[in-house]
This record gives sequence, structure tokens and C-alpha cells, in this order.
Amino acid sequence: MTDPVNPPPKRPRRPVLLELEPDAPAAPRGPQARTLSEEIPNPADAPAIDPLEAPLPRPRTMEMVTRLVGRRPSRLTRLFLNAGVALFTFLLGVAALDFINRLLTTYPLLGWIAVILFALFTLAALGMALREWRAWRRLGRIDRIQRAAGAALAGQDFDAAKSVTDQLVSLYAGRPELEWQRQRLSERRGETFDAQTLLTLAETEMLAGLDQQARREIEAAARTVAATTALVPLAFADVAAALAANLRMIRRMAEIYGGRAGAIGGWRLARTVMTHLIATGAVAAGDDLIHTVAGGGVLAKLSRRFGEGLVNGALTARVGIAAMEVCRPLPFLSQPRPRVGSLVSRGLRGLFGEEGKN
Repeated sequence: MTDPVNPPPKRPRRPVLLELEPDAPAAPRGPQARTLSEEIPNPADAPAIDPLEAPLPRPRTMEMVTRLVGRRPSRLTRLFLNAGVALFTFLLGVAALDFINRLLTTYPLLGWIAVILFALFTLAALGMALREWRAWRRLGRIDRIQRAAGAALAGQDFDAAKSVTDQLVSLYAGRPELEWQRQRLSERRGETFDAQTLLTLAETEMLAGLDQQARREIEAAARTVAATTALVPLAFADVAAALAANLRMIRRMAEIYGGRAGAIGGWRLARTVMTHLIATGAVAAGDDLIHTVAGGGVLAKLSRRFGEGLVNGALTARVGIAAMEVCRPLPFLSQPRPRVGSLVSRGLRGLFGEEGKN
């Protein structure tokens, strides 16, 4: 029997060994919290929606027009042309005099009629030469006003600015449609006391309306060139149409601002404008015009001719802006300088019959 008073001592417990199984894969965890930046994909990693596969349209027509007009012939070429024209004129005059002399001997009445006609032709030729000289002289007058205005602005010379304003008023003295503008400028010029303010006032009063006319001419020319390039498939027909439209636009710029360039003067003015564009590299910048005006990828996929027409229209607008800067008596001070995109968009709205809508 066990003694209830003195129980026997308990045996110490032995350590228990548990055999563990091989490492098992970790159990999947519950849903984890993700940040907003991890849930939303980065737009930069997205594929291109409309990758550009077709080549961008090139302004082939306007590039050729620029080379035709802006390229200056060499001295040998000029000597050949001048000598050829002089020789042809001399031979034609000698042949005409010999013909009139024989006609006077054989048929006196017909001979005198030929003398009268030859005299009228000579007077007409002298009149045309005088008109060309006066037109080129007016363009030189505008150039002198531009230079004087630049010098007055650079030196802040108020007396020089007053002289430029007087020359500007004298330039437009023979145009009755600017009579109200001249009177308003004469009334307000006493309120100015510095060169910048006076020339800004002269620009606002005298040139703001002329700028609107010049913009409309540029829009019409850009519309004509764009439509001709897009719709006329004949080779060199678009080049001839673009050349005629640009020459007419440049002559209209001179007429609007008081130059009134003749045939020879208009060609020389066009060459001056094109030379300026070539020197600044504006004609070669066709890709930026595509993307700025309407998007090159869309145009290239829609129609190559339409894209080329739009770029040619944009380059025509750029030529018109350069012609404005050449023919304008004052630089752009307070009046906004025309932008290519705005002119082309308005010109295309006119192409679809929405020119008068805003």
C-alpha cells in the first residue's frame, strides 16, 4: 500500500522528440494592399495608337516654285540673257526700219501708217519703262521708311520717329480710303512723347486695315495652291498654278502697302522674298508645318495629295507673311504678326464655303 502521508517521488519527464516533415511551400497570403500608382498603368508604356508608317507628304510644288523664283542666275547667264535681249531688240528695230523704208518707197500711204504705229509702240514701251521705274522707286521708298523706323526704335529717337510718321503719311497721301486714318493720326500724335508710342500709334491707325486686306490675300493664295495641288494630277500644272498664285500674292502685297510693283519690279520683289525664305531655311521646314497645322500621320494616311496640298498652302502662307514684312513700311509693334496655322485654317474654311463664319 502506498503511504498517503508520504507519497513516492514523481519521475522526471523525459524530453519529447517530434519528427518534422520536409519544408512545405509557404501558404498563400491574403489580399495585399496595392498603391494607386501600381494599379494604374503608366501612359508612357502604352503602345502607339497610330504608328506612323506612311512617309510624310513633302511640299514638292512649293520647293520647285522657290527654286525657280529665288535662284539667282550666274554672271555668265545674266550676260547671255542681257546680250541676247539687246541683240534681238537691235535686229528687230533694224528690220522694222528697213521694212518701213521700203514701204514708204513702194506704198507711201501704208508707209506713213507704219511710221505712226511704230511711234505709238515706242511711246508705249517708254511709258511702261517709266512705270516700272516709278514702281521700283516706291518700293525703295518703303525700304527707306523701314530702315528709318528701325533706327528710330533702336535709338529711341523721337525726332526720327516724327520724321518716319511724316513719311508714312506722305506715302498714303494719294489714297482717299485712308483719309480718316490720316486725320485721326494727325489729331492723336500730339499725345505721344517717345518714339515707341508714336510709331505704335502710326502703325495702329494707318496699317491695321491694310493688314486685314493682306491677310485675306494670303488666305486666298493658300487656298488656291492647296486646292490645285490636291485636285490637279497633271505634272507641272500645280507648279505653274502655284507660281502664278504666289507672284500675284506678292504683287498684291506691294499694292496694298503702297508699292505698286510692275512686271519686272514684281519679279524682283518675289525673288527678294524667296531669297529671304531660302536663307532662313523656312521652305525646307516642311515636317513642322505638317504637325503644327493638321498632324502629319493623319494626312499621310488619308491622302498623299491632300497632305501635300495642305503643306504647300502653309508654305504659301509663309511666303505671304514674308512679303508682308518686306512690303510693310513699319515692323509689327502692336498689331499681331500673322501665323501660318491661322491663315491656312481660315483659307481652308473658305475652300469649303465657311469663310464668313467664326
